[in-house]
Amino acid sequence: MKQGMKQPVQGAGLCLVSPLLSLSRAEIDIAGTKRFPHLQAWAEGPGNPAGLGRARPSTLPPSPPPPPPWAIYGYTAPVSPARWLHWGCGAWGAPPSHGPARVVTAPPAMKTIIAAYSGVLRGTGSNILSALQDLLWLLKSKVEKQLQIISVLQWVLTFLVMGIACTLILMYILCTDCWAIAALYLAWLVFDWNTPKKGGRRSQWVRNWAIWRYFRDYFPIRLVKTHNLLTTRNYIFGYHPHGIMGLGAFCNFSTEATGVGQKFPGIRPYLATLAGNFRMPILRDYLMSGGICPVNRDSIDYILSKNGSGNAIIIVVGGAAESLNCTPGKNSVTLKNRKGFVKLALRHGADLVPVYSFGENEVYKQVIFEEGSWGRWVQKKFQKHIGFAPCIFHGRGLFSSNTWGLLPYSKPITTVVGEPITIPKIDSPSQKDVDFYHSIYVDSLIKLFDKYKSKFGLPETEVLEVN
Repeated sequence: MKQGMKQPVQGAGLCLVSPLLSLSRAEIDIAGTKRFPHLQAWAEGPGNPAGLGRARPSTLPPSPPPPPPWAIYGYTAPVSPARWLHWGCGAWGAPPSHGPARVVTAPPAMKTIIAAYSGVLRGTGSNILSALQDLLWLLKSKVEKQLQIISVLQWVLTFLVMGIACTLILMYILCTDCWAIAALYLAWLVFDWNTPKKGGRRSQWVRNWAIWRYFRDYFPIRLVKTHNLLTTRNYIFGYHPHGIMGLGAFCNFSTEATGVGQKFPGIRPYLATLAGNFRMPILRDYLMSGGICPVNRDSIDYILSKNGSGNAIIIVVGGAAESLNCTPGKNSVTLKNRKGFVKLALRHGADLVPVYSFGENEVYKQVIFEEGSWGRWVQKKFQKHIGFAPCIFHGRGLFSSNTWGLLPYSKPITTVVGEPITIPKIDSPSQKDVDFYHSIYVDSLIKLFDKYKSKFGLPETEVLEVN
């Protein structure tokens, strides 16, 4: 290696990285043992075949020695090189006679501090404080990522198993000495049975939980406002597409993580979901706290007619049928024969608002069964009799994005709220009226998609498929 090039030093069991990282070969040979008298005996002994540290002629001009490393950390007494190297590299240095030369690899975080210290020796690098700030930033970023994973995992488990799990636990408690607790809850359940149909029982405290901000940042999820909404009107938002779990719909409208309350002041969003979820103990109360309501006529009629103005019901129009066809790279909606929400809007004079969520289909991969296959037959039977269609899907693993698991992939989801369509109030709308406003809604949704598709990663040639 040429004179003056930087290189780490391999010593017999010692890692000479921290204080000597910035020194050339010649500087190490002449000045190294002067800065560390503890290495003098080893440098002159037979355990140093390379001759490092032995006095020999040099043309380098003398330079004042830098402060010892222990002084940088505020120590007044000298610290042995072995202990200093332990602090700097994460391993105790073995005595010179304890084996062949080796280099102990420093952890990435410690390399930052070592590099900063070498910069201090040269007088041109960052100081120790900035290195420690970088270290703290790295640690904070790692903790935040873990919190994001936990927040998403708890919602996925809530979506998939919380209802059944809480039902089984309640039945078990009834068979134990604590049966009175379960009996009291069941009595409360009977008394509170119709609350979901009357707007539910939302909690601003739950909607503002910090966990939802970690949930938002995992993907991340973003809400885009295009037009103002009048607080003197009621609205029905048509949310597209469904995806596997409707993650964008939940985060944007059942929590305050994306600032729906600030973007649309005076508007109360209600996300409508399967009525069967509100028959499950505990789960029903959890859902209602976020402003989630059953997607049935009784609930929607109550919110739009007996709850004043400024209400917005978010309906995932495609429902379970649409979820069967969602797959990454595909933008399709089930809408041609979905006209019930338009009829409800006409009966109550509620304005229709198209909403498209770019990236909703990207967070899970699904096995798509062809029409006429046994798999699609089973899914349709479930959809007809139970209300939902079981999907075979997967995301990433809990500890690695390269394995399969239940966690969704970290793909951005951007939900765009379009321009409201003014709907007149018609107590008994005809089919012609329904078809007319339905066609206007479909055209508005396509225009919304075409206007924003290129801004959120789709090519100009992408076409929204309406089924």
